[in-house]
Amino acid sequence: MIGLRNIEKYFAQGATKTYVLRRIDLDIKPGEFVSIMGPSGAGKSTLLHILGMHDQSWGGEYYFDEVAVHKLDHKKRAQLRNSNIGFVFQSYHLLDDQTVFENLELPLSYRDVGKKDRQSIVCHTLDRFQIVGKKDLFPSQLSGGQQQLVGIARAVVANPRIILADEPTGNLHSSQGKEIMEMFRKLNDEGTTIVQVTHSEVNAAYGNRIVRLEDGWIVKSAVA
Repeated sequence: MIGLRNIEKYFAQGATKTYVLRRIDLDIKPGEFVSIMGPSGAGKSTLLHILGMHDQSWGGEYYFDEVAVHKLDHKKRAQLRNSNIGFVFQSYHLLDDQTVFENLELPLSYRDVGKKDRQSIVCHTLDRFQIVGKKDLFPSQLSGGQQQLVGIARAVVANPRIILADEPTGNLHSSQGKEIMEMFRKLNDEGTTIVQVTHSEVNAAYGNRIVRLEDGWIVKSAVA
């Protein structure tokens, strides 16, 4: 599904280059649940943003289903991203001025889904995540755990093939975090590929492979 070859990312200050990622080679197969771990500053989130095609300034080769992402322009990368990838963030990233229903509807608008079909898909997703009663509420009216659940629902509403999650339980207490991780496990069991960045060994164990980064290098990749 995904193949990274010799990926590097650096910031230049005059003649000095400060590397964030060095010579990253990584393959992710369909149906995997991969946890990326490492100390702060190791390059975990940077790697996730490259996988998510948000970051444009890096070197190396990135293949998604044999499509050479590194050769695509910004518009074509966005089309590939919107058609295949869902995102879950630590800080939820819900739109405060839109209801839960409207937040879930937004990703479908990027895929030219008709209004009637959008509403049907959103209603199905609300039911699937057992948040039908929250559909007319705004994010500020929800708890942190409820907001993150809506964030995951928004990530999967368009049926992406892969979900990228950046510290998805970082702002939640332990019971809420466990609920979110169980939801990820269920989605993975249903066939969705998941890549998460996490500091938590407990959360990492939900995956089937752990990739460890240090100072921008992959130092270990092993079965969880």
